[in-house]
Amino acid sequence: MPARPTAIDALPRAVRYQDGVLYVLDQRRLPTAVVIETCQSAEEVERAIRELRVRGAPAIGIAAAWGLAVELEHTQVADAASLREHMLSWAQRLRSARPTAVNLAWAVDRMMAKLWATAGDRQELFTALRAEAQSIEDEDRAICQAIGRHGLELLRPGCGVLTHCNAGSLAVSERGTALAPLYAAGEQGMPMRIFADETRPVLQGARLTAFELGQAGLDVTLICDNMAASLVAEGAIDLVLVGTDRVTANGDVVNKIGTLGVAILARHFGIPFYVACPSSTFDAATATGADVEIEERDAREVTHMAGIAIAPAGVKVRNPAFDVTPADLVTGIITEHGIARAPLSSNLRRLLAA
Repeated sequence: MPARPTAIDALPRAVRYQDGVLYVLDQRRLPTAVVIETCQSAEEVERAIRELRVRGAPAIGIAAAWGLAVELEHTQVADAASLREHMLSWAQRLRSARPTAVNLAWAVDRMMAKLWATAGDRQELFTALRAEAQSIEDEDRAICQAIGRHGLELLRPGCGVLTHCNAGSLAVSERGTALAPLYAAGEQGMPMRIFADETRPVLQGARLTAFELGQAGLDVTLICDNMAASLVAEGAIDLVLVGTDRVTANGDVVNKIGTLGVAILARHFGIPFYVACPSSTFDAATATGADVEIEERDAREVTHMAGIAIAPAGVKVRNPAFDVTPADLVTGIITEHGIARAPLSSNLRRLLAA
């Protein structure tokens, strides 16, 4: 098929550093307003991550990396020993801003390893951290391109694809993980039908996935979360494609709440369920999904919508941000190195090691 451009490159970037300032797209305001905020300290970056102004596992890792760089650039701490302690304190705070996504800790640890390995004054340390943060961002961009190429082989003209949450350009440096193959297909002119779950309670599918796919000119249909089973039953869906915030050693997938239900649905109807993620999302040190700390978020995300109460005052609420999809429900995991299929625990390790 002839290649054709999409509008993907015109989408606002989730995170962008320039001249001592980290620019963060406030994704809470999408799709009604495109608001870019500025961060010049680790504290401001930490707040942006906690409040979901920037979200998506790779994007918050990139944001945290730049957050450490701008903190070092602007801090008034001058003494070498005190400066390193200061940076360690902020690294720990950034690391804990959202505990489930492994990319966040991975990026922070990588930045601190560079700090400890670098000698010199504050300017030399900053130069090293800025270069490392840029490398993390550049590597993510290349990874997204590679995931798009590998995932493209799963798509066929006219296929129906169901996705959940947002694992696209807004969640990474560009293009995304689960959405990267869809953008690649769009550039080849391959016709597809994409169905985006709204993804309650924060509506990342409705506000973000539907927004960016529509902006890129792809055929996207928004559905309520509870419509997915009906569409699968009527034969509209051929493939499920989602992202993830962590893959444990045995191949369990930790992703946005609701992913488990979609995986069970896919298994019942015999539809392939694929997960796309960079290799940095693989957490070999954690045995299974049962060992992962699941972030529990503010009850108001469930009881209110756009500031308006939609539930009785005082009602008890559970609001876990993620769930665990067992490895045996996952058809395969798309990485920048290729696709690992069952058995995931061994094949994923073999693929990443190679």
